[in-house]
Amino acid sequence: MISVNDFKTGLTIEVDNGIWRVLDFQHVKPGKGAAFVRSKLRNLRTGAIQEKTFRGGEKVAKAQIDNNKMQYLYASGDQHVFMNTETYDQIELPEKQIEYELKFLRENMEVQIIMYQGETLGVDLPNTVELKVVATDPGIRGDTSSGGSKPATLETGLVVNVPLFVNVDDTLVVNTTEGGSYVSRAQ
Repeated sequence: MISVNDFKTGLTIEVDNGIWRVLDFQHVKPGKGAAFVRSKLRNLRTGAIQEKTFRGGEKVAKAQIDNNKMQYLYASGDQHVFMNTETYDQIELPEKQIEYELKFLRENMEVQIIMYQGETLGVDLPNTVELKVVATDPGIRGDTSSGGSKPATLETGLVVNVPLFVNVDDTLVVNTTEGGSYVSRAQ
């Protein structure tokens, strides 16, 4: 058991028969009344995000999550195949379960697979990934980084807004936590 006063971003807890990851939290001490913790949680089974308020000092169960390093191999219909890089065991995850993560996955990419008591919950992406631009309007001489932006389609099908100087075949660093926003060009 863990106190809600000890919440940290990324902590995994068991609440209301679900496995939840703490995305954000705030300790509130009103002038009148008891202190409480306002939190934003993501259900690791369904992907749903919920805001929940706990009384100060309330205890919740900490979920023991296993992260297995695996390599994304390929898609086979609606199933996506991952391989453990040490044991060469393979698992399949349905497209519905990793719909958001597929925007950032390319073949042979290494990711963390989240498991709870033998149940595969999903894919834990790194904060940023490098993806190649496959389609965008051509850059025009004189475009600057502080100018406008244009849409670019990346190798996974993800469309992000990028500065005007970005061209086809450029490799970009994309933030996975904010729905896929442009960070920079890869070095």
